[in-house]
Amino acid sequence: MTVKKKNPEMRIGIDLGGTKVEALAIDRNGVELARYRVDTPRNDYNGTIDAMVGLVHRLEAETGMTGTVGAGIPGTISGITGLVKNANSTWLNGKPLDKDLSAALEREVRVANDANCLAVSEATDGAAAGKHVVFGVILGTGCGGGVAFDGHVHSGRNGVAGEWGHNPLPWQRPEEYPGPLCYCGKRGCMEMWVSGTGVALDYKTATGREKTARQIMADFEAGDADAAAAVTRLEDRLARGLAHIINVIDPDVIVVGGGLSRVQHIYKTVPKRLAEYVFGGEADTPILQAVHGDSSGVRGAAWLWPAE
Repeated sequence: MTVKKKNPEMRIGIDLGGTKVEALAIDRNGVELARYRVDTPRNDYNGTIDAMVGLVHRLEAETGMTGTVGAGIPGTISGITGLVKNANSTWLNGKPLDKDLSAALEREVRVANDANCLAVSEATDGAAAGKHVVFGVILGTGCGGGVAFDGHVHSGRNGVAGEWGHNPLPWQRPEEYPGPLCYCGKRGCMEMWVSGTGVALDYKTATGREKTARQIMADFEAGDADAAAAVTRLEDRLARGLAHIINVIDPDVIVVGGGLSRVQHIYKTVPKRLAEYVFGGEADTPILQAVHGDSSGVRGAAWLWPAE
């Protein structure tokens, strides 16, 4: 393919989600130049590629520059097959998305898991700026995780570094075992306990009533006892899961994004609970809300091309 010359002054990031595709352009200092989004062409692989290419061309037309391109996806590129795996946007699985997108744009495109992009974004110019080891957590509809070393993605040999959402909830109580069935086919995954989906399921199990995670958190803020009990269980489970992360990689900081990251109470209580579970009984790891919020993923995708 013909390789287009890239302007080091501009970086383009794409966040490929299940319902929307968002792209932005930033300058070398991280200042946003332009941003656009379109609906995701669900179950249409070629349409998804076309949507991503169209957004890049639109940004370049507006800025008058050709930039580097990074993309965050809800899955990962297998180091063995070179194909997408583990994507809950299932029409991506088994496809050489990075190669097809690079060919369509006539330049190298760097692709990473969206949670890794969160970690990179916050390590570059967010809540964890300048930290050596950053663990990024996404608490949304599902539960994701990613690792950045010195602002660079660490995806691991098998492309699954940081995927704590599909590890089992540690130190399960008798009433928690074996845990809800996860879409991955296993029971008791962290995703089924600490995601928005998991919180809603836990609340229904405890009360017999159906509410969304957003409604439960609103009830919690209003002083509802059942919602408060659900939040207490969430915080304890978060502490148990994050204690395992600390035992394995001991990050300098843990940054949280996703819808549940807006629950301010978790930043007061979860850090205090860590020492109960971390080996040695000591833990002062900061747990911080992502500075860039919902933009962390798309900004991290742009920063897959780090400052030179």
